[in-house]
Amino acid sequence: MQTDPQLIAIRYLVTRLRARVAAVRSGDPEAGALSLEWVAIAIVLVTAALALATFLAGKLGALESLIPN
Repeated sequence: MQTDPQLIAIRYLVTRLRARVAAVRSGDPEAGALSLEWVAIAIVLVTAALALATFLAGKLGALESLIPN
């Protein structure tokens, strides 16, 4: 019997969430906090994703104009 990959992913995320909540509840002020590096990486990734989406939307529009009615 194979295990569903989505179930594995959900279990992993729930486990990570529980660990983060436990770290925050531990009382350590730096536990569970995001570092500046991770925030900067997230900003770069979101910006790159938006730029790629804009680029691909333009290319898709150009390709759609080639399809005859």
